[in-house]
Amino acid sequence: MTLSARIALSRGTFSLDVEFTVPEGTVLALLGPNGSGKSTVLGGLAGLVPVTSADITLSGRVLAGEKVDLPPHARGVGLLSQDALLFPHLSALDNVAFAPRSAGAGKAKSREVAEKWLAEVDASAFARRRPGQLSGGQQQRVAIARALASTPSLLLLDEPFAALDVDAAPAIRGLLRRVLRGGPTTVLVTHDPLDALALADHVAVMSGGRIVERGPTREVLAAPRTAFTARIAGLNLVAGVAEAEGLRTKSGDLVSGLLSEDAVVGEAAVAVFEPSAVAVYPHDGEHHGSPRNTAEATVAALEPHGPVIRVRVTGGGWAEGLTADLTPAAVADLELEPGSAVTLSVKAATVAVHPTQA
Repeated sequence: MTLSARIALSRGTFSLDVEFTVPEGTVLALLGPNGSGKSTVLGGLAGLVPVTSADITLSGRVLAGEKVDLPPHARGVGLLSQDALLFPHLSALDNVAFAPRSAGAGKAKSREVAEKWLAEVDASAFARRRPGQLSGGQQQRVAIARALASTPSLLLLDEPFAALDVDAAPAIRGLLRRVLRGGPTTVLVTHDPLDALALADHVAVMSGGRIVERGPTREVLAAPRTAFTARIAGLNLVAGVAEAEGLRTKSGDLVSGLLSEDAVVGEAAVAVFEPSAVAVYPHDGEHHGSPRNTAEATVAALEPHGPVIRVRVTGGGWAEGLTADLTPAAVADLELEPGSAVTLSVKAATVAVHPTQA
C-alpha cells in the first residue's frame, strides 16, 4: 500500500513538519543526527505520539486527518524497535502467535502462522524457548517474525540493529532484506548508511524536524547535499556557491572541481570528494604534481578505518573538518600525530560539485 504522510507537531522548542510518500512495497530510510525527529515521525505514523496535525493515508485509507485519528491497534501498522520487547513468559512461538491472535485468529491458526514466520526468519529451532534463553540476535529474529505475522499494511523499523553485536547485525540485515523484498511498505529509521544501502529504495535526510534531502538511496549517498549525509557516507563536503571552475567558499577560497549537470553557477552548491583523494604532506614540505586545491591544516585525530588510517584535520577555510585516508606506512613516514602541521592537496578531477539548498 502506498503511504502518504504529512505530520506536524511542536514540543517545547522543537518543531516537526514533514511530508513524504512511500510507494507500495518500497522502503524509505529516514537518516539524520540525534534529535532531528526521525523516531518522532515513526511515533506519529503509529499513533503513539500526539501530533498537532497530520494527514496520513495508506492507499486511500485514512489513518489520521480531519476528524480522523485511528488508535494504534486499528492502523494496521507493525513496529520493530532496537529492543525486541518480547513477552518474557511466552515461548518464541507464542510471542509470534500473539500477533494474529490479537487480530482475532484462533489459537491453531495463529500458531500455524507463527510457525511459518519463524521458519521464514530461520528461527524454528528455538520456537519453544523463552526470550531469556535466546541471544540478542535470536530475539530480534523472533521480533521480526512477530511484526510480520500480523500482516501489517505498513512496517516501521526503528534502529532495528542498534542493540545487536557486530556479528549478529549483518545476518539480521540480510534477513530483513530478504523478507522485505516484495513485502509491506516500510519506513526505516537508522543512523547507519549500510542499513539504508542494504534495505532502502529511497532515503530522506532529516535535520531540525525537517526533511532536507531526499532521493534514491545510492544517488543521495553518492552525491550528498548536506554535511551530515556526507559524513555518514564517508565523504568530504565543502559548502559554497557554484562557479564555472568549481566552488567558491564563504571564506572566498576557490575549490576547483567538476560541476554536475544540475549545478547552476551562482547558486548554492557543495563540493564532494573521497578521503582517498586527499594527499597529505608535511607543512612546507615538497609535494609533487600540480593539484589546484591546496590548504594548510593541523591533524586533529588519527582513526583506524579498515586497512587505512583516517586522518581528521582542523584548519582555516575549506580544510576545516576534512578527512584523508592514508596507509599506516604513510602515517609512520610522515610522523603524523595530533597537532602535526600538514599541507593537503586534492586534484580538481576528483572533486564533484552538486547543487544544494541555500
